[in-house]
Amino acid sequence: MITADDFITHATGAGFDFYTGVPCSYLTPLINGVLSDRALRYVGAASEGEAVAIAAGAWLAGRRTVVMCQNSGLGNAVNPLTSLNAPFAIPTLFVTTWRGRPGEPDEPQHEVMGAITHELIRLMGLEQADFPATPDQIGPAFDFAAERMAATSRPFAWVLRKGDVADTDLDQPPREIRARRPCWSASWPGRTIEPRWSPPQASAGASCSPWPTGPSTSTRSAPWGARAAWRWAWP
Repeated sequence: MITADDFITHATGAGFDFYTGVPCSYLTPLINGVLSDRALRYVGAASEGEAVAIAAGAWLAGRRTVVMCQNSGLGNAVNPLTSLNAPFAIPTLFVTTWRGRPGEPDEPQHEVMGAITHELIRLMGLEQADFPATPDQIGPAFDFAAERMAATSRPFAWVLRKGDVADTDLDQPPREIRARRPCWSASWPGRTIEPRWSPPQASAGASCSPWPTGPSTSTRSAPWGARAAWRWAWP
């Protein structure tokens, strides 16, 4: 077992400074570790394929990238890995978890993918290895992965098992969310209907303040003859 700090220290030493992916409970320590390091960038993705594409764009911008995802989403990553990274020679360190590992109890939806994870990676033409799970393995593993990516200009995959990385808490203060609550002032036909914003901290019964005027204002007639003024406000 290694710590997230072990991973990040060696990753940074090898030049990896951009992370993207889709969460998995096995990946929580690594994601928390990356998010806690203000010198690193983590971009959450909506799907595994999107994560691969985000990493490709970051690589084109000069970053060295790591993609992290659950093996249940490998199917989503097949298209960009084979149709984007392969023909355009875009490397990335691809870390996938091994949910549904044969002989290890897991949720039933992971059974099929757990049995074919390594074979699917091989069929995509990617070199792969077990995730380095001890401190003495991680340095040589990074050196080898970096060497193979430089030689092939292709992604290199590590398969991470449950418990390979020790639990790591998120050392980052929560972000303040200031949501505006829309409210509406209406009138009878022939009168103006103007939407308004309530203050961010307003309670449900608070009065509305005028909607800030943005770059575009338009007025249109409602079917019953009333007029509505729409003002677009930007954050």
